[in-house]
Amino acid sequence: MTACAIEGGSAGPAATAEPEPERGTEPDPEPGPGPESRPVAESGPRPGAEPVAATRPAPEPRPAPSAPVRTEPGPGPATAPEERPAPRDRTAAPPPPVGITLTADGAYAARLTAAPGPPGERSWYPERWTLDGPEPYAVPLPLDQPEEPDSEVAPLADGRVLIRRRVADRQMFSLLYPTGPGTGELLLGAVEHPEMTLLPPSPDGRCVYALAAGERGSSLWLVAGGTRGPEEVARVAGHCSGGTWLDREGRMLALDRRDPGGGPVKAVAVDLGRWGEVTPLLQIAPESDDRLLLADADSGLLLIRSDAPGHERLGWGVLGSCLPVRFPECLRLPDAVATPFAVQPGQMLMPESCAVALRIDGTQGSWVGVWRPTGRRLHQFAAPLGWLPGAGCWSREGVLRLPYANAATSCGVAMLEAPEDVEPSCVTGRTEDGEGGTEPSAALSAPVVCKPVPLGQAPLHGAVRPD
Repeated sequence: MTACAIEGGSAGPAATAEPEPERGTEPDPEPGPGPESRPVAESGPRPGAEPVAATRPAPEPRPAPSAPVRTEPGPGPATAPEERPAPRDRTAAPPPPVGITLTADGAYAARLTAAPGPPGERSWYPERWTLDGPEPYAVPLPLDQPEEPDSEVAPLADGRVLIRRRVADRQMFSLLYPTGPGTGELLLGAVEHPEMTLLPPSPDGRCVYALAAGERGSSLWLVAGGTRGPEEVARVAGHCSGGTWLDREGRMLALDRRDPGGGPVKAVAVDLGRWGEVTPLLQIAPESDDRLLLADADSGLLLIRSDAPGHERLGWGVLGSCLPVRFPECLRLPDAVATPFAVQPGQMLMPESCAVALRIDGTQGSWVGVWRPTGRRLHQFAAPLGWLPGAGCWSREGVLRLPYANAATSCGVAMLEAPEDVEPSCVTGRTEDGEGGTEPSAALSAPVVCKPVPLGQAPLHGAVRPD
């Protein structure tokens, strides 16, 4: 089964294909200045924009680095598949870590941060944030030596933090946790592979997986939550990237795959409960690159990036539906690129009502967008000063929590309530709150109703507006 697409749609259910068994087995921001009326990440909210309230974190003294508490090491290093990427240039300095990783329920977060110091001489260490209490606070987890800036961290539901370190051509995995004035470390084991990437924490909060991607084959490893140290759980033909969970149990994982012989990128579903069985997930057009960016297990809402309309566009669909994927005009920004990072949970069987948070990147910085499939508007807001771009989570009541850190606040959470969408006037195409700090979702003419047409019956180039 395949999915088809319609241009400019913004309401009503949309679809991807239901996964079918298969035999055998993210775009850069566009250049150009952002609109002058849009907010900038390093500034406060614009006059007239809806306010972003912040809570003050509870102060917590930072313990001095001390000798770690260690347990017996795990088993010896496992070996990844023979397919290996070319090693990176060891002489090139790795980029500094950015962002923060949240658990699926938003209770904990983890990141690499650095003590104050001159550039190039800063000491990096992991930091765990607790976000589900009355006030957020951070706990530093330094060891007896600083971490490399290319290490990765991921929080678990019990408050421990997984860290991936690269040592020569081997990936080392450990669990860190606070213990008295110091940091405890539980060694989990190693995988002999030069490059691996941590996937988002499993929805169950107990497991973390890592992806070792090669040009002709990729392997999926359970690196935390197992019983025998790092364990290979699936092999997928082709080069894989991405990583999005499709359910609440942590069994169905979506990956973006390019076949070993080349060709377009298609999202596939990997069933970890059936030894990594792979099934097709997205097929909008035969030659289009169809990537899955985000999924909500409660409603089935999927956020997709595809070039099926002739160039890369952000669209949405519903898992298992037979209706086409839609590409709303309001998500098409001429001088910036929007990337979804959080979907409102708890909207059972109501994907059109889910509020979606988007990171908007332009030459002036990053800011926040809020959009619903039923709405015809992309609401845009200034990000809190020091927002960790692309990080945040929704409450079931529609409150977006955005973690940030700046010179005045080492650990903070700004809260933004999802705005209500107002139906546009059939005469002007404007909404009643057009001056309320948001931007119109499309042209100011009356909205056009598009009839869904399968891609095989109507070429898209005739329906797509020229840039």
